[in-house]
Amino acid sequence: MKTLSTIAAALLVSASFALTAAAHDHSAMQAGTEMTDGGAMEPVKAGDLTLSDAFTRATLPGAKVGGGYVTIANGSKEADRLIGGSTPVAERVEVHEMKMDGSVMKMRQLKEGLEIPAGETVKLAPGGLHLMMMGLKSPLKEGDMVPVTLEFAKAGKVDLQLMVGAANATDMGH
Repeated sequence: MKTLSTIAAALLVSASFALTAAAHDHSAMQAGTEMTDGGAMEPVKAGDLTLSDAFTRATLPGAKVGGGYVTIANGSKEADRLIGGSTPVAERVEVHEMKMDGSVMKMRQLKEGLEIPAGETVKLAPGGLHLMMMGLKSPLKEGDMVPVTLEFAKAGKVDLQLMVGAANATDMGH
């Protein structure tokens, strides 16, 4: 399993640097997707949770993994926990973290999920906490939208769309 995690991390890092940043349009987005004037996705509310800035990165042909990123704000007086998720574009969605262990970047699944503390905001971003879409069924293409259902211990299932940015995108800001 360590080998799979190492390979997946290497693929994500390779995809991040394989393509240069390019201008991207949003003409391929699905009808009904709400965007702000700045081009970002509208936040999704689920009880006391607010999910915003959801995106993923374009993948190279043949890639079997992709990362998902989102900011989760918990306005409750109680913690919640992101357990996992699902998407029709991959076999499974797991919650992962990447962190340095000495001079080596290591990635691992958070088997117990990720706590979203009461009154705090947790950011899933490249190089740190993230969603790992395992077993991609086809490449993620810049400008597309990826439907994802996240599962929380208290808030339940929450549907959102991940905007596909450039392979080296760090957020969906313009």
